[in-house]
Amino acid sequence: MTFDQRFQGQVAVVTGGGSGIGLGIGARLAREGASVVLADINEAALAQAGAKLGESNGSVQTARADVTDEAAVAGLFQSVLDQFGSLDVVVNCAGIVGKTAADIHDYDLTSFRQVLDVNLIGSFLITKYALQAMRPRGYGRILLLASIAGKEGNPGMAGYSVSKAGVIGLAKAIGKESAHTEITVNALAPALIATPLLLAADEEALNYMTSKIPMGRLGTVEEAAAIACWIVSREASFSTGAVFDLSGGRATY
Repeated sequence: MTFDQRFQGQVAVVTGGGSGIGLGIGARLAREGASVVLADINEAALAQAGAKLGESNGSVQTARADVTDEAAVAGLFQSVLDQFGSLDVVVNCAGIVGKTAADIHDYDLTSFRQVLDVNLIGSFLITKYALQAMRPRGYGRILLLASIAGKEGNPGMAGYSVSKAGVIGLAKAIGKESAHTEITVNALAPALIATPLLLAADEEALNYMTSKIPMGRLGTVEEAAAIACWIVSREASFSTGAVFDLSGGRATY
């Protein structure tokens, strides 16, 4: 099997797949042979992503899914099993940033809970039902998108930092729970990645955040897709409960 066919015959689900890192990972999985389901709550983004990738690959489908809704998550995976009969790869990129530059005294509970619901509860539900779909075959790869903020803590971003720290803990715990199987559960902790949404941010803020990265630049979606696709490939057979950095040298541990 050549490198370009690593995922030939495999079925993959990528949440948050309508744009950004999720779309980049989904595109690479499809390019390497997988049948890919891009799931997202943003239907407009999904339509654009499906049209773009479907034209070039013919192996990409889309599905609207709210990762905070347990019935919707269960239904997503059941529909994949009904159509394809199996599930090999799940990458959870669904997430929101929430409030920024907000001291804890200005961070209301409703906003805090919203970020945890999407980033952490969503990761929990995706992991739970992905494992349920994978366990009958005894094989699978689950990758949860965390963040350098979950390791270092970003001031003014309590909700995001706490939620991503929770994602790291979830990957470590469930990775160990599944370590006796051929199902791995890992996390990826990026620093800033140059998605269209990020590049539209305030230039001064971007320069400040970039200055914290020793390499002096943002990561690219292609770099995120490259490491993600290795983590969810058969090659990554001895890593579970691990946190992989993608930080240009910023990671502290």
